[in-house]
Amino acid sequence: MAQPPVGGVAIGGRLRAARQARGLTLQQVADATGLNKGFISRLERDDVSPSVASLMSICAVVGIRVGELFEPPATSLVRAGKGRPINFGGSKVNELLLTPGTQSHLQVIHSTVEPGGSGGDELYTLDSDVEFVYVIRGRLRITLSDESVLLDAGDAFTFPGREPHTWANATDGDEECEVIWVLAPAP
Repeated sequence: MAQPPVGGVAIGGRLRAARQARGLTLQQVADATGLNKGFISRLERDDVSPSVASLMSICAVVGIRVGELFEPPATSLVRAGKGRPINFGGSKVNELLLTPGTQSHLQVIHSTVEPGGSGGDELYTLDSDVEFVYVIRGRLRITLSDESVLLDAGDAFTFPGREPHTWANATDGDEECEVIWVLAPAP
């Protein structure tokens, strides 16, 4: 018969995720901890409750603190139009940071680029491995060192953030261009 999760908190999924993130098999964790592979499998399904010593041993092998199993997930809610205003540079652009400033793995920015708005004439780089842009409405031109790409609403473009580049609203007339930028890691 299945026992309730430790302290009423389901920790199995977090243990499994940590094990898999390190590329470990159940057998490798069992060998490293001296515990039974079946026990570890049942623990990952929240079918058993471990002793404190067993839990500490498993956590050491999978590379997490025991306390992480019981912490609520870090979440952040940003309501529509309520992101934190930022300015990455450029002209005639309104930018809202949609991810928390403490987030270092990923940065998401919602930009509304006015007619004539751009990142400037000079190419620049960001300290980011990957830069992704998705055009919600309007048209955006991305200029790299050796190419220029015109993006329409619904188009997405991915490139290295360290590649010299700039961008500009390429919408005809007096229309704004609305885009989502994703940078990883956050610069």
